[in-house]
Amino acid sequence: MTHPPVPLGTFPTPLEPAPRLAAALGLGPEDLWVKRDDLTGLGAGGNKIRKLEWTVGAALAEGADTLVTTGAPQSNHARLTAAAGARLGLDVVLVLRGTPGASRSGNLALDGLFGARLAWAGEVDQAGLDTAAAEVCARLRADGARPALIPFGGSSTLGARGYVRCGTELREQLPDLRTAVVALGSGGTMAGLVAALGSGSVLGVDVGALADPAAAVVEFAAPLTAEEVTPDALRIRRDQVGAGYAALTAPVRDALRLAARSEGLVLDPVYTGRALAGLHAAVRDGTVRPGERTVFLHTGGLPGLFGHPDTIAFAEEGTRVFGA
Repeated sequence: MTHPPVPLGTFPTPLEPAPRLAAALGLGPEDLWVKRDDLTGLGAGGNKIRKLEWTVGAALAEGADTLVTTGAPQSNHARLTAAAGARLGLDVVLVLRGTPGASRSGNLALDGLFGARLAWAGEVDQAGLDTAAAEVCARLRADGARPALIPFGGSSTLGARGYVRCGTELREQLPDLRTAVVALGSGGTMAGLVAALGSGSVLGVDVGALADPAAAVVEFAAPLTAEEVTPDALRIRRDQVGAGYAALTAPVRDALRLAARSEGLVLDPVYTGRALAGLHAAVRDGTVRPGERTVFLHTGGLPGLFGHPDTIAFAEEGTRVFGA
């Protein structure tokens, strides 16, 4: 049974032209548009709100009083789960990979501000993180709570319904859309867009969150569309992962600077920075061409920038002193 979503965000989000960024990438001035899903409202915004409307809606329908989810220390999904819990009066426990450090900057600062409790799982893989989350849920039940486990990244077939809605918004806002470019992490965002727009209209830029992101997209998208969704039909770039999920690469540094200085648009180093670097590479190799309407999906993530020391150092290097 699919339960109705709980309203958490502000929709539809704006679709804005980006002519200066388009020119810098090698596109025509009317080719590039930015879907501002960083402006979804709750908890400093981001794409996870669309998914949480569905997953938290199901949790409420099932009588949950506590939300539990997993992620990396600077997880945007964890931050927005904490914000959703605060708005709805639910307790939140975030099960995070790694160990506590000296810094509580970026998303971690907001996790605390929203009142979430943190459970550190150590240096584990996703299976280990899932096991830790199951143990947290068992402890909560033993204490009389009613926990609901929200999936990693908010990504599931249920959560992907939020991005079916986004795809519908895009078709209404830009009927001649050719390609929507999006960061591909846990798979739910791309899956919903594929279900709404078709496999050929979505370009996912892998950020290195999963070993096999295509399999996740197929799993989540297939039940939502009559189209046969296969890994081979998906448009996925895997050339922007670099040294790994948390690494700041040279193409991402260039993308962060380019977006900021051409449009005043702030990206993050893990998701949107990689997505724009992937779009730039796609224009260079002809995968995305001038004369076609292209949408760059801004999925948010600004707080995470402030928890990424390499990015802060890079940004500060760009500060110029007048008269020097």
